[in-house]
Amino acid sequence: MPRLPLRSNLASDRFEMGFDRVRDELDVPDRFPDAVLEEARRSALQGPVIPPGSSSTVRDATDIDLVSIDPAGSSDLDQAYSAKRRGRGYRLWYAIADVAALVSPDGAVDAEARRRGVTLYSPDRKTSLHPEVINEGAGSLLAGEIRRALLWTFDLDAAGEVETAHLERADVRNREQLSYRDAQNRVNGAHHDHPLALLREIGELRNRLEVARGAVSLQLPSQEVVETEEGRFVLAYEVSFAVENWNAQVSLLTGMAASRIMIDAGVGLLRTLPPPDQRTVSRLRRTARALGIDWPDDVGYAAQVRALEPNTAQSAALLAQSARGLRGAGYVAFRDHVLPVEHEHSAIASTYAHVTAPLRRLCDRFANEIVVSACADTDPPEWAMAVLDDLPMIMGRASQKDRALERAMVDFMEALVLEDQVGERFSGVVTDIDEDRVRIQLRDPAVVTDMAGADLRLGDVVEVDLTLADPDSRTVAFELANPD
Repeated sequence: MPRLPLRSNLASDRFEMGFDRVRDELDVPDRFPDAVLEEARRSALQGPVIPPGSSSTVRDATDIDLVSIDPAGSSDLDQAYSAKRRGRGYRLWYAIADVAALVSPDGAVDAEARRRGVTLYSPDRKTSLHPEVINEGAGSLLAGEIRRALLWTFDLDAAGEVETAHLERADVRNREQLSYRDAQNRVNGAHHDHPLALLREIGELRNRLEVARGAVSLQLPSQEVVETEEGRFVLAYEVSFAVENWNAQVSLLTGMAASRIMIDAGVGLLRTLPPPDQRTVSRLRRTARALGIDWPDDVGYAAQVRALEPNTAQSAALLAQSARGLRGAGYVAFRDHVLPVEHEHSAIASTYAHVTAPLRRLCDRFANEIVVSACADTDPPEWAMAVLDDLPMIMGRASQKDRALERAMVDFMEALVLEDQVGERFSGVVTDIDEDRVRIQLRDPAVVTDMAGADLRLGDVVEVDLTLADPDSRTVAFELANPD
């Protein structure tokens, strides 16, 4: 399930102690073993190598004007983009960090990455998949540096459909690192043939194709704890930029292309997601009503979610709840052209693979090696195949910890924000009834709470009093208000 980004830049012992307590409880690593750090340091000094069993061909692609587009302050840069016109269509380049060129199979760094699975994000820091010297140094597509990458070359037609897709090893240079705000400003003033102007064109074309497929586009907003002039903590939603969606469309395009290449080759790793069940959709409709958001009966889940903009508290809250419809995501490995029955990703309405974030996800490194081998018409290397069947379990375990960390951090932040409002009254709507419990969606702040059942019906507007907000136990409790 997509997670709601939550962060805090507030310098406070309360925040730091709370975050550290959560990480301790969930056994989130706070450092790398010395052997891992030493191997990573040697690898960074040595520079990229051809992974065992891989083709030795490395293209010099430093002439391509690539740029990276990431959240402000990012230093683990997985991707860089460029594009140009090609007749009525486009040629698009997408460079992906080549982590396999810096991580020895079955070495100390590889073993630690398998234990971690993913980079874990807390509001105040990240717990990286690899040591900093790789993730934010030799492996990162930093601006101005020549880096070994896996370079996608796509030819798109005038409608944005992929005509050809090819992946190869290459040396590249990221010309400039842009934040989302920087990129949006550049797009707005760019010449119509500039790569950033083409990003808008391609992104909008891919959006149309996404709608035609019946895919779900869940634009989860970033949420931040801020301090008011009165000294109170509140949850605020950050404004998103259109370029974030266009940039995401390039990543989605890449994952879809990678899945098709692996399926054609008869071996690979797919990201899967079952469709939402009717009970979940009905619950979301009640949540929309609770938040005052119109959801016509003839509009389906995918279309309604797509129509939401994450720039108001009500829409942001419904988007966060809509992620419930995207539960059950997983990975499936396959060999010998034998695909499992459930191998599609319902939200994308296509087959799909994770291949664009190898600095932050373990599985991308192995899936990329299978794809690049298929494009070179060679067998995948033994080291990639040896781990293939274990990857769904490894990634499942890592995802579970990621979700637990997110939930605990959100619970802590909500309790801290509400701590000085105990005794105050809030308005909400009943969105679910389950045996002796009811679920209530508050209007402001956008908090969901469960409480003991009462004589309530779905859709009832209620007043509730906040009776407990304890950041130490990460507990928030409400009770129905007595009529005045």
